[in-house]
Amino acid sequence: MSAVAGAVFADAPARSIRPRPRDPEKIAAVVRELRRQSAPAVSDLIDEARLGGTVGFLVADARTGDVLESRLPDDPQPPASVAKSVTALYALTRLGEDFRFRTRLIATGPVTEGRLDGDLVLEGSGDPVLDTDDLAEIVAQLKATGVREITGRFRIYSGALPYIHSIDPEQPDHVGYNPSISGVNLNFNRVHFQWTRADSGWAVSLDARSDTLRPAVSVAKMAVVNRDLPVYTYRDAKGVDEWTVASQALGNGGSRWLPVRRPDLYAGEVLQVLAGAQGIRLPNAEITTTRPAGTAIVTHDSASLSAVTRLMLRYSTNITAEVLGLTASRKGGAPVDDLRASARAMSDWMRVSMGAKDASFLDHSGLSGESRVSARDMVSMMVKVGPGQALHTHLKDIPVWDDDSRPVTGAHYTIQAKTGTLNFVSALAGYITPEVGPPLAFAIFTADVPRREALAPEEMERPDGASAWAGRARLLQQKLIRRWAAVYSV
Repeated sequence: MSAVAGAVFADAPARSIRPRPRDPEKIAAVVRELRRQSAPAVSDLIDEARLGGTVGFLVADARTGDVLESRLPDDPQPPASVAKSVTALYALTRLGEDFRFRTRLIATGPVTEGRLDGDLVLEGSGDPVLDTDDLAEIVAQLKATGVREITGRFRIYSGALPYIHSIDPEQPDHVGYNPSISGVNLNFNRVHFQWTRADSGWAVSLDARSDTLRPAVSVAKMAVVNRDLPVYTYRDAKGVDEWTVASQALGNGGSRWLPVRRPDLYAGEVLQVLAGAQGIRLPNAEITTTRPAGTAIVTHDSASLSAVTRLMLRYSTNITAEVLGLTASRKGGAPVDDLRASARAMSDWMRVSMGAKDASFLDHSGLSGESRVSARDMVSMMVKVGPGQALHTHLKDIPVWDDDSRPVTGAHYTIQAKTGTLNFVSALAGYITPEVGPPLAFAIFTADVPRREALAPEEMERPDGASAWAGRARLLQQKLIRRWAAVYSV
């Protein structure tokens, strides 16, 4: 060995030196604490939003339920359409993802040489996505059976679900998101109102339009009246929806959807019109409260409950939520005679099955501002179900925003959640999935209930300040989520 080599190795240790093993959980905890200290303070974010009222939230590890951060998590708040995520899980649990709503045409007598000697009955099970195109398909199936006329009556049976005049009686008469509900529903129980300027006023039309068809209807009528306010008035004229609209509100033309208050008669008239176009003569529809006995000669099934639920959560369709909730309650054996009874059954289910303490729903869609649920109860439900399971996979993707409310590309996390908006109420609940780290379950409820309750009925559709308030609330939600994704993504 050379002198140099001897000098180098003279004091060499008997064992090679290796770095001490480190606990990755402790390192992650230190990083999270450093990030938490550098993240914007929650109180500062809330002050910047200038919302007033109450801001409550809770975020937890979606796998373990460990609470990571919270503020007023046990204060019950109006959930708005976040209630639909509860309804979705309620229905998927009770009915199953493959459940389908079935609509039938039943013949109470034999068919001989194109003539049905008896009644023809349209029987529904509440299908919330049945539209005019579906009725056209049903008529095509009827024609294929050879039926051309009937000797008896054309009847509608809608007793599979209770008839409900409107989801929330506190809403204005004319808003299309607050229709009636029955065991036979069509086009989300809305009629399309269109107007164009004419030489001597306005030409108006009401139709049951779908993607391909626009049959006119007579179960709803519209009269233009020379006035400023109110914009719309409504009267039930023995099964006919009689509307008036203020001429000063029409401008040169436009359109909107109006609610239908007798969806069973509405569907019956549209089917009658479509049948007539195919050479099948049907009398005017009548309502029957007795479930028909006879032979089903036409059967139409909806898309799967899984597909219907995805659409409901994506577009926040109120009638779909109510039908899913009502159907799930009846499946569970609850004596459901009205919407509130069904909502109570869902509240009981959430308490018993999901461990909720303060859930109190008045409907299944969240349209009522009187429903209440806490952030803790919402997050507990999502943790119990678990990330990647039925509820998570049915929620829609929520875009990530920057501080100027512009979409962010390449964010290190994704959001799957349900939004909820009422006047001076904004809510968001769901899952945050970081690129690295545990998935998070969260619920954010913001509400200025006194300001909402002070609104006059004529202010309900577009109250002053509500749009700007909602924008600030949504931006606060994004900032809170960004904070959590940054702090807890290690």
